[in-house]
Amino acid sequence: MGMTTYALPAPPATTPARPRLVTRALLLRLVSMLGSSIGFYLPLSVVPLFARDSGSARAAGLATVALLLATVACELVTPRLVAVVGYRWALGLGLVLLGAPTLVLTVTGEPGAILAVCLVRGAGFAICTVAGGALTATLIPAERRCEGLAFVGTVAGGSSLIALPTGVWAADRWGYTPVFLATAVLTLLALLAVPGLPRRIAGNTAHRGLLSGLRRPALTRPATVFAAVTAAVGVLVTFLPLATSAQPAWVAAAALLAQPAAATAASWLTGRVADRRGPARFLTPGLILAAAGMALLALIGTPAAVIGGALVFGTGFGILQNTTLSLMYSRERTGGESTVSAIWNTAYDLGMAAGALAAGLIVASAGYPLTFLLTAAAILPALALSTRER
Repeated sequence: MGMTTYALPAPPATTPARPRLVTRALLLRLVSMLGSSIGFYLPLSVVPLFARDSGSARAAGLATVALLLATVACELVTPRLVAVVGYRWALGLGLVLLGAPTLVLTVTGEPGAILAVCLVRGAGFAICTVAGGALTATLIPAERRCEGLAFVGTVAGGSSLIALPTGVWAADRWGYTPVFLATAVLTLLALLAVPGLPRRIAGNTAHRGLLSGLRRPALTRPATVFAAVTAAVGVLVTFLPLATSAQPAWVAAAALLAQPAAATAASWLTGRVADRRGPARFLTPGLILAAAGMALLALIGTPAAVIGGALVFGTGFGILQNTTLSLMYSRERTGGESTVSAIWNTAYDLGMAAGALAAGLIVASAGYPLTFLLTAAAILPALALSTRER
């Protein structure tokens, strides 16, 4: 009688453990990020008010312009700075330049001093943004990059949502000096976390030139897609309050709160799935949502359409905020994170400025509804780039 044999079942396949996302180094980085976010947003709307009440309406108008111009200019050179001094020194310098100058405004309201403070703070914010963003990318496992960037972005977005209105409220309640003092103290306190951060990244630390990065379509295509929607952000935040001036004040306030809140939530949810499905497939839906949201804003006489449009636009913006940056980091070798951060952040800031400027040139003749529709239409050409990315 033959022996019956049985095949033993194969041992169950083990799923490799996902690398840990939240580490001590990343928590310390979040502390420095909170410091730079508070340092930028807490006095952002307060400084123009301070300049106006100090007797210089012109300085009030130029304060934010000076801040943004300095930010963009220094973002372009920060990768070289990081290559020379490393992350710790660069981030420490950025925090000092961002926070300390506000102390000057506690003793003088001269227009020249206000603009000088804005220029220095813009340089500090650029360094914090580019160097800090590059460092953050090195602290997140590549397998969980989208999720990690979404987590970090939620922390940064939440702090800015709180700091921006808090600064205006505190200035109205207690005056300007406490706001400027709090900005300096909270920003400089973040320096305590800097010594615990890596000096430089492991592996290949060769500096990737910014110009060489700009010659690479693999980096510039996602940045251009993102710039298309940041230009729309510039239009929204600049002209939505003016366009809805005939509506109750809460309509513009609710829309301006809905947009970043939706962006933060969408960035987080996208990050949870984009690591598994690939970030490129989310570019087209993000662009379509952003364009649809801007088109809804053209219905400025309907509060539900205005707030709903801001929500839809914010959702598209949040999707693209996460996926474009994740794509760019995934295409750069170790050592080039600062270049990616500089290109992406420059696309962000220049896009906002260009959108606000272009809309300002046509809004007087076209009106607000048509301006919002034209802004929506201007997003659509980026679909060609997003299709190519897929």
